[in-house]
Amino acid sequence: MQRETVPRVGAVDERPRRGDAAVAAYAREPRIADPAAPRSGRRREKPRVRARTVQYGMLAPALLLLCAFIFVPSLYIGWLSFNESSFGQDASFVGLDNWLKLLGDRFFWKAFLNTFIVVNLIVYGELLLGVGIAVLFAGGIPFRRFFVAMMLLPYAISEVAAVVMWKYMLEPEVGVVSWLLAALGLGHVQWTISAFDAFGLVTVLSIWLHLPFTFIILYTSLLGIPKDLYEAARIDGGNSWQIFRRITLPLLMPAILIAMLFRYIFAFRLFSEVWLLTGGGPARQTEVMGVYLYRAAFRYHEFGLASATGWAMVILSFLIALWYLRIIYKRMFAS
Repeated sequence: MQRETVPRVGAVDERPRRGDAAVAAYAREPRIADPAAPRSGRRREKPRVRARTVQYGMLAPALLLLCAFIFVPSLYIGWLSFNESSFGQDASFVGLDNWLKLLGDRFFWKAFLNTFIVVNLIVYGELLLGVGIAVLFAGGIPFRRFFVAMMLLPYAISEVAAVVMWKYMLEPEVGVVSWLLAALGLGHVQWTISAFDAFGLVTVLSIWLHLPFTFIILYTSLLGIPKDLYEAARIDGGNSWQIFRRITLPLLMPAILIAMLFRYIFAFRLFSEVWLLTGGGPARQTEVMGVYLYRAAFRYHEFGLASATGWAMVILSFLIALWYLRIIYKRMFAS
């Protein structure tokens, strides 16, 4: 019987092990580089460049449409504001005459004042109603999905159809709402002869049409506020008003500012409600800047003056947007 020899401690085992020949053969073989592995920084950049090219290619159709239908016409309107132009007449350069005529026209300043008043009434009225309804819905009410759908319904209606519907409902002689107000002893809404009543009707109509936009922004923002904050506030003894003022309102403020920014820009273009209801009358007392522009372009055929009015509206909207964007940046991004 053969006795197995045990190597001494520290001795090197020189017996051939299984696979040593294969390992040595593999070590002598030339290495083949992985084709997927980048060899240099230049090749590493190629996938990034290719990805960026694909991204820009996907964005290109939308950017081309924006340039073709917004940027280029805006430049043309800006050029036309320094020219005198009308139907059948070539544009002739007049410098700042259109701008000076615009700034010296008392009807323009009347339209600007009317726009400023009614836009603020619309925006802040929408904001108050939007916050109140959003808080009510977020707190939980029966049939909430049904009422949310009803809140969004006016946004699906065309502005022209909505204005015509309200116009017939508030017709002083045969309107359903006018008849109901008279039956309650509240009298008629004399929006056809009273500028105050007409602006009140325009404000209510515009709020009804565009409230869903403000509501959905505020409502979705409320749903994103953590419920733990409310539970902690109730444990600490906070009442409903304190919770709203110290938790809901500060966390909702970015959404409020964004909603106000968009609504100011959109409301500044107010046109259909005023034009279809009063046409700017009586005696141009309810004229807003959109109606002033329309009259200058399509009633008096002063395209240069209308172009100057359009750019004046753009500049005023930009100043308002710049102020709100500055506030939003300070609240959300500034350290």
